[in-house]
Amino acid sequence: MLHILEDRGYYCIDNLPASLLPSLADRISADPAGIPNVAVSIDARNISSDLQQVPDIIRDLQSRDLPTEIVFLDANSQVLLKRFSESRRKHPLTSETLGLKEAIDKESELLEAISVMANLSVDTSSMSLHQLRDVVKNRLINSSETTLALQFQSFGYKNGVPADADIVYDVRCLPNPYWDTALRSLTGLDREVIDYLESQDEVQQMVDDIKDYLQKWLPRFESNNRSYMTVGVGCTGGQHRSVYLAEKLGQYFASSIKNVQVRHRELG
Repeated sequence: MLHILEDRGYYCIDNLPASLLPSLADRISADPAGIPNVAVSIDARNISSDLQQVPDIIRDLQSRDLPTEIVFLDANSQVLLKRFSESRRKHPLTSETLGLKEAIDKESELLEAISVMANLSVDTSSMSLHQLRDVVKNRLINSSETTLALQFQSFGYKNGVPADADIVYDVRCLPNPYWDTALRSLTGLDREVIDYLESQDEVQQMVDDIKDYLQKWLPRFESNNRSYMTVGVGCTGGQHRSVYLAEKLGQYFASSIKNVQVRHRELG
């Protein structure tokens, strides 16, 4: 992620000791024009006692009126185990008495207090490097304005609810194109499936109800200093109904919100 930000003109520091964050903030405050955009990564390689201080340090930085955003990148334990095994990289917390699974659990525990303070949480479990790059570019770099960045993400419940979803809508109660053999291999992006779903009154009622809720409450979230919002829309397989609704909602809100993205998790 730092490479992406560095390419966009950010001054990037990889794994700065957390205890040095206040000193960095002092330097920025003294000459804000000299270092306009700074990105710092912090992970489990940091000193444990320093990591425990991070929430207090962040609150101190925010009290100085320094614009501060926390982006938390996460993945489920099984994916992390697979990534470390494939890369043959040593986890920074492993030792003679702590195996890889235990080290990952310990890392999650150490970073939990930071994760709950995040402005933007991204579940990278099902993302490629290219998809992560696009998320960072679209949701962080392109949303430097004060307006809300809104993402609609379709998914299949059979693969679990996205960990980074702020609001989740379950649309499994709607008529399912899967049971029409002519539509089974298609997706919610295909005209035949779109026509089928648009002919169902329940589907349009669901779209309208979700629109009404979001129109009413998104301004409240934004006024509460929320810069990012991920709306998950889930059906059984994440192929037909959820894809269609995510597209419809994305198209609708793109007319009033500058930064709207649509992502279909199960379509790759």
